[in-house]
Amino acid sequence: MDTTTYPSGESLAETVWDSVIVGGGAAGLSAGIVLARAQFATLVVDGGAPRNGPADHMHGYLTRDGMAPKEFLATGQDEFTGYGGTLARATVTDVRRAEDGVFELRLDYRRLLRSRSLLVATGLTDDLPDVPGLSAGWASLVHHCPHCHGYEERGRTIAVIGSAMAPHSAHLAALMRRHSPSVTFCVNGVEVGAAERRRLTAYGVRLVDAGVTRVAAVDGDGAPVVIELDDGGTVTCDAIFVGTRPVPHDAILTTLGAAKDPVSGLVPVDAAGATAVEGVWAAGNVVNPRAQVVAAAGAGCTAGIAMTSWLLDRELAAAVSDNGGAS
Repeated sequence: MDTTTYPSGESLAETVWDSVIVGGGAAGLSAGIVLARAQFATLVVDGGAPRNGPADHMHGYLTRDGMAPKEFLATGQDEFTGYGGTLARATVTDVRRAEDGVFELRLDYRRLLRSRSLLVATGLTDDLPDVPGLSAGWASLVHHCPHCHGYEERGRTIAVIGSAMAPHSAHLAALMRRHSPSVTFCVNGVEVGAAERRRLTAYGVRLVDAGVTRVAAVDGDGAPVVIELDDGGTVTCDAIFVGTRPVPHDAILTTLGAAKDPVSGLVPVDAAGATAVEGVWAAGNVVNPRAQVVAAAGAGCTAGIAMTSWLLDRELAAAVSDNGGAS
């Protein structure tokens, strides 16, 4: 099986893959390795924009702590192709289920892919509050995950900016207090009840009720970050934490008929990552925004194992059918 990225002019319409994985992050590559090791023809399609791409390091992954995300993905790609898997740098623009039950995926350069099974591991986008200057420091001085970056900011002056993720904002402020003696919670319009205010204040978190209008001096050269407020005041800090709104890249799932949960807004999957659509699995941040890299990898591995069983069952049924049903 070819382990190189296909040239953009070649059509693969005549090829039926055992599995196509859309998204080549921790979840997608982990699933791909499982399937490739089981000798299933597996293709990973990835657009090259991982959620943690802007970060210099990742944390919380046993034996991989501090590894650069780019190095992690490059190592995973080498392992996947080393087992016979195929990588394609592309974006899926359309998907449907053909009359023969095979999934058909159209790529951005018009190539058509056909596959017996499908895993969606397309991740999500972190939607920042609409505060001028905030995005300029994303993944360097502005963070969203205390478990990914809190330890690295320990002992520094930290500000938490309230966001649409209201309950998470107060929790984030309290959690960051474990890493720093100086934490300011810029409430920024978030409703914080009297009891929660007392808890935060007693824990050593300073609350500032004014709205945030701008973040200045986010240039990564060691200069303080200045948060400008709508009452004319400012908050100076070394790092900012903010709860982002997760926007899952789940268009492939919904196009194929998977419905979103009305409460979570996410496409539900079972313990093995299977969706309600036969032959379709999902893993990683696209269905679990809180999954760190290690959790996404585990979900991908679990989904990959389930997919091997699903594919094997159909091959066994086909073998019996081809043999005329003989016992």
